Amino acid sequence: MVSWFRRKKPDAQTPTPEAAQPPVANATPAELPADAPTSAPLLPEPEILDVAAAEPAHSEPAAAGKTGWRERLRGSAFARSFSGLFSRNPKLDDELLDEIETALLTADVGVTASTALVESLRKRMKAREFADANALLKALRADLIALLVPVAKPLQIDASKKPFVLLTIGVNGVGKTTTIGKLARRYKDEGRSLMLAAGDTFRAAAVAQLQAWGERNGVAVVAQGQNADAASVAFDALQAAKSRGVDVLIADTAGRLHTQGGLMDELAKVARVLRKLDAEAPHEVLMVIDGTTGQNAINQVRKFNEKIPVTGLVVTKLDGTAKGGVVFALAREFGIPIRYAGIGERPEDLRVFDAEAFVDALLPAELGRA
Repeated sequence: MVSWFRRKKPDAQTPTPEAAQPPVANATPAELPADAPTSAPLLPEPEILDVAAAEPAHSEPAAAGKTGWRERLRGSAFARSFSGLFSRNPKLDDELLDEIETALLTADVGVTASTALVESLRKRMKAREFADANALLKALRADLIALLVPVAKPLQIDASKKPFVLLTIGVNGVGKTTTIGKLARRYKDEGRSLMLAAGDTFRAAAVAQLQAWGERNGVAVVAQGQNADAASVAFDALQAAKSRGVDVLIADTAGRLHTQGGLMDELAKVARVLRKLDAEAPHEVLMVIDGTTGQNAINQVRKFNEKIPVTGLVVTKLDGTAKGGVVFALAREFGIPIRYAGIGERPEDLRVFDAEAFVDALLPAELGRA
């Protein structure tokens, strides 16, 4: 593990950390750009160490197909609502459409998307396109898949960008640091060299967590002292990644509410500082969304996207209590590519987003056939 450590006095407006930062190795960071923060004198330079991988490489499990998605998501409110609705062989009428609209709204699909979906079905029903409720269900499945297909775009690492800089952003508690660890495992298994930047300097636990992921996956981590400037961490990490010829640099940032203006401005600063070393960095701004958030995720993406253009989404925690419908709302509202979906705790449960598998898990084709 590689760590660069800078001591910096906390600013009066900096949030109080949860716990003290565990000791890390000290080294002299690279010279900072003009708009990076100043700090106290640097500590002595240490020996740089890399950590060997503690676990063998993994591969995508066989469950990565439709069956695996369905097993993980079948407990969602979306799946339960439609299972109950179509298991009783409903009559094809306006009442069924009203119940479908209620189920969509309850599952966080949102008013705009739900209304559009139901009105399309209503017109087709009046045109006598459906022989029965099962035919309508098939049409609804097709419409939901069509809504997601344009945003189901896997993240492509451009090998000509070296390092390819991936900046992760999001509000507090969405699972950013865990997602970074899972991505590191995935990219390491693909044979890519990586480096991680511990840019969540508000929480000592976040730095320690990222360092633990680095040790587990044999990936170098660049870190500074607690309450250090996130832009400074990102700058040091990119300079180190460039000097070592690393393929991918994944930079963490502190979780922040989209209503916190000062912290939101910090994201723009991180991007600006990265561009002092690479005019095209960051190459991917990956926003992590908690799948249990519901319609509030729309406001989050809108505000973050205004501050720093979001190029990809990761929707986490879709297993468990997530309703799942927010994915459709995000697709219709923004059209931002959904790169990955988190459907479990294991590293391999961070799946490349698959529109058909996702809809099949929430709304199986065999519903109502019994």
